[in-house]
Amino acid sequence: MSGMDVRQPQVVLGTIDFGTRVTPERAFAVLDSFVAGGGAWLDTANCYSFWNDPDGMGGASERVIGDWLRSRPGARDTVRIATKVRHNPLVPHSPESAEGLSARAVHAGMEGSLRRLGVDHVDLFWAHAEDRTVPLEETVDAFGELVAKGTALRVGAANHAAWRVERARSLARERGVEPWTSLQLRHSLAQPRPLTPVAEGGHRMLAADDLDLARSEGLAVWSYTSLLWGSYVRADKPLPPTYDHPGTTRVLTVLEDVADELSATRNQVVLAWLMHQGIDPIVGASGVEQIEEALAARRVRLTDTHVARFAAAR
Repeated sequence: MSGMDVRQPQVVLGTIDFGTRVTPERAFAVLDSFVAGGGAWLDTANCYSFWNDPDGMGGASERVIGDWLRSRPGARDTVRIATKVRHNPLVPHSPESAEGLSARAVHAGMEGSLRRLGVDHVDLFWAHAEDRTVPLEETVDAFGELVAKGTALRVGAANHAAWRVERARSLARERGVEPWTSLQLRHSLAQPRPLTPVAEGGHRMLAADDLDLARSEGLAVWSYTSLLWGSYVRADKPLPPTYDHPGTTRVLTVLEDVADELSATRNQVVLAWLMHQGIDPIVGASGVEQIEEALAARRVRLTDTHVARFAAAR
């Protein structure tokens, strides 16, 4: 799908809980396993995870990745790092004080991320969510300046409406700066009831308009909450009430059947389904066995018939 990065879709390691719910020692083990298994992309954000940090500020995930990079000579040449700006609070425990997407916030966010990561550039820098209090031109220019300086190799938009991304890309072309070339949105096999808001604040679901834009413009698409918190495989992690509808029952039945047919886990089939569509799924992992299972999804080969069965069930 991406004309900017010629490769097959791949599993991205989500590091949202590193340094808070996942200890540095466990995070190092996951990172080592991810790289040993051929993984490349790490996804983090400057705000991860202020809501779980006693200090009420973000940065823990980036610091853990930075410590790991320093302890593993050559690791920076092996992995690609994606981080985000927008949601880090300026006042501890105060999400309403989030930095936003002004030019000053974007540049300050990048400086802080580079410092914590201990690197001179990131491979992909995301606008974590919209900030409609700031002129889009200002945000576009700021992201373009980061690419011109070489501190970001690519830039992308997470949790943005498709029309805002296209408008931003048009502005970038007019102003002669690097446009957003990647989208990050929430997506998985099971879907909530149509037009029903999800409980998680700030989450934006992948929609047909997003895929249309990506396919027409050659944009990369990453999905988060790809495995729905483990709900496909864990009885103690039931799907939220918004997923309680007949389509979920049907699609989970097909998922079980396809997993049996392919001798794969349900999680692996979900990840294979996403990659079959050209989407890079982000997978959070707190243990080595979880990331090993996720990476093995690259060997699961879904056919168009399998995908059609899922489409009919939904």
